[in-house]
Amino acid sequence: MGELEMKKEKIYLVLENGEYFAGDSFGGDFETVYGEVVFNTSITGYLESITDPSYCGQILVQTFPLIGNYGVIPEDFESERPWLSGYIVRDWCETPSNYRSTQRLDEYFKKENIPAMSGIDTRRLTRIIRNNGVMNGMLTKKAPPYSNEELEKIKEYTCAGVVNRVTRKEAKVYESENPKYNVVLWDFGTKENIIRCLTQRGCNVTVVPADTKAEEIKSLNPDGIMLSNGPGDPQENKGVIEELKKVCEYKIPIFGICLGHQLLALSQGAETEKLKYGHRGANQPVKDLSCGRVYISAQNHGYAVVDSSLPEHGKLSFINMNDGSCEGVKYTKFPAFSVQFHPEACAGPLDTMWLFDDFIKLIEENK
Repeated sequence: MGELEMKKEKIYLVLENGEYFAGDSFGGDFETVYGEVVFNTSITGYLESITDPSYCGQILVQTFPLIGNYGVIPEDFESERPWLSGYIVRDWCETPSNYRSTQRLDEYFKKENIPAMSGIDTRRLTRIIRNNGVMNGMLTKKAPPYSNEELEKIKEYTCAGVVNRVTRKEAKVYESENPKYNVVLWDFGTKENIIRCLTQRGCNVTVVPADTKAEEIKSLNPDGIMLSNGPGDPQENKGVIEELKKVCEYKIPIFGICLGHQLLALSQGAETEKLKYGHRGANQPVKDLSCGRVYISAQNHGYAVVDSSLPEHGKLSFINMNDGSCEGVKYTKFPAFSVQFHPEACAGPLDTMWLFDDFIKLIEENK
C-alpha cells in the first residue's frame, strides 16, 4: 500500500466551462486527453461499462464511490478492450477480492494505456453535469491556470467517427450449440452479451462490420437481423442509414438496441435529438405502453428518437418514466421493433430479457 501511495501523481480534469478538479493519477501514462464527460450511476458492472464500445470518445465518471473491489475479470468484458478516453472514480480498490479476478484495475488500465483519475468529489462533478448538461473535458498533467485557447480546444472536441473505430473489420460467425436460426448482427459497437443472448436461443450469429452493404446482408440469407448498440451521434452514420433503409424493404425481421434503435428510426424518416445529460445506469424505469407495466432497465445513451417525428408505420412502444423520452418503437410496414435500453444488460437488471424471445417469435412468424 505504501508503495502505491508513493507512485501517485497529481492530474487535473478541466471542464469546458473552466471549472477543474485536482486528483490522483492511476492507470495509463498520458499527457493530455480529451473527451465528452459523462456519468454512470450503476453500483455494480464497472467492468462491463469500461469495455462497452458505446463509451468510445468519452471520459466516464462512476457515481458509486468505490470501484474495483472485485478486480478485473476478463469473462465479464463486453469487448476485447476498453474504448473510453478516460475514467474517473472517487476511490479505487487497491486490494480487490474475487476468486475470478486476474489483476487490479490500475494494472489493467496501464496495460491498455487508459488514463484514470481518483480522489475527486465525483458527487459534485455529477451535479455540475446534471445541472449544466453534458460537456467536454480534458485530463491533463498540466496544473492551472488554463488559457482561453486551451478551453476553446476542449469545447471544439467532438466524438466523431467513433462507430468506424469500434466496429469489427471482418465478419465473424458465432455458432449456437443447438442451432435453429441464422441471425446477422450488424456491428456498430456491439456488446458481447448480445451475441450470448442470441446463441443461447438457438441462433447462429454472423457479426458483420458497420460498412456492410444491404445486398451483402441479404446474401447471407438471415432469418433475422440484429442492430447493435454503439457510440456517438446517430445522424453521423449516413451510409449505414441508407443501407438500413434498403434492408427494411427485404421484410426480414429486425431487432434494434440503443444506437441500432436510433438508426432504424432515422432510416424511416424520424429524427433524433441530444439529451441534456443522457441516460447511463442500471436503474432507468421504462413503461411498456401496450400494458402499462414498468420495467427497470440498464441504459447508456446520450441521444433519443423524437417520438413526434415517427412515421405513421412506427408506433411508440416504450417511454422513459423519468423524462418521457422515446424508449421503443414497433413498425407495422415491415417486421421490426427496437428499444433504446439494453435488455441484454450485465450485471443486470434482467427485467426485459424477454425481448430476445419476442425477436425469436418474430422470426418464427416470418419464416
